[in-house]
Amino acid sequence: MSVNEQVLSYPIPNDAALDPPAEWAELRSGCPVAHVKLPSGDAAKLITRYEDVKQVLADPRFTRQLTAPDAARLSADGGGVFNSDVAQIIPDSGDGHLHWRRLVGKWFTAKRMAAMRPRMAQIAEDLIDDLVKRGAPGDLRAALGFPLPVYVICDMLGVPAEDRDRFSYWSDTLLNLTRYGKEEIEAAQAEFFQYMSDLITAKRAEPGDDLLSELLAAGGPDDGGLADLQIIVTGMALLVAGHETTANMIGKMVSMLLADRARWEALKADPSLIRTAVEETLRLDANSGFGLPRYLPVEAEIGGETLPKGTTVICSMAAANRDESAFEDAAEMDLTRSPNAHLAFGSGAHSCLGQSLARTELQVVLEVLLRKLPGLELAVPVAELERVEGLAVGGLRTVPVRW
Repeated sequence: MSVNEQVLSYPIPNDAALDPPAEWAELRSGCPVAHVKLPSGDAAKLITRYEDVKQVLADPRFTRQLTAPDAARLSADGGGVFNSDVAQIIPDSGDGHLHWRRLVGKWFTAKRMAAMRPRMAQIAEDLIDDLVKRGAPGDLRAALGFPLPVYVICDMLGVPAEDRDRFSYWSDTLLNLTRYGKEEIEAAQAEFFQYMSDLITAKRAEPGDDLLSELLAAGGPDDGGLADLQIIVTGMALLVAGHETTANMIGKMVSMLLADRARWEALKADPSLIRTAVEETLRLDANSGFGLPRYLPVEAEIGGETLPKGTTVICSMAAANRDESAFEDAAEMDLTRSPNAHLAFGSGAHSCLGQSLARTELQVVLEVLLRKLPGLELAVPVAELERVEGLAVGGLRTVPVRW
């Protein structure tokens, strides 16, 4: 039976840690708007072509109203971060959304990222020194991939670094679609919310040089600022988005570059390739997670198919990033590829606010690793790398390395 005649389980099962499922190419060529069944059992449409994904992400008719009565539930227990009521507090579209992005986006400018680079590099060096002290083999994900973005986002938000283990658990419950039951998810969200609420109260009494303090200083809605509830949820959203995605990407990026020794050697010989190499690993990430769900409150057409009102659509940016019509030799890793208009950070008004932060962290990690551990290699064959299952954000369980 061809892919356009069957209902696929989604996410599409795939054992290979770094390679895409074969179905992606089949769907792009034969069934770009596919019927899929989500972990909840509900039906949705999966979009896999570059132009179609870009169109959906730019089209305001495709909304984030995933709590609508006829929207598909992503998982049986509600679907963590995508389906939570908390996710609806930040304005979804229009002037409110632009206003929110303007206020928060000041903290993610290229100038601010450049100023943060030395601090990021110092954190990376200290973590790598600790890894080396413990001896080879080590787990790069646990030693560097996970803690680095946590420390960085803690610095930006003014969150005490000693609390990172607590919010690592909270973030996992928000991003996991299968591992936790509804009660556990709701309890974790309530704890997380209370933590951020207490932190905001403390910042109001004693402001610091951090994002949350600055949002409070802007005043309330009447002064052109945000309501306290919106600031709390912004803190939660940035804490989750700011560490889990980049933590996983660090492990995947290094694994992809070490999977073929010639790639690592090319970067050692010419570190000026680091910037384009980061973009290419982002484009070729075959394990990026769930994709972006969107809900249609009206009828709309995509990929030549008319979708009825009430349809839930899943955009697979990772599948779109391997579309031959958008990228020459799309399946090949080209460390010099430029321009590289991949969709790893989404597209349009909802493209990832923290993409400059993620890019800077990934570049800094590569710079420091190439300098301090030029002989770095995977300690297991690529075939033995294991995916983390059930996360809305894809990652590897461990990244065993030696040097």
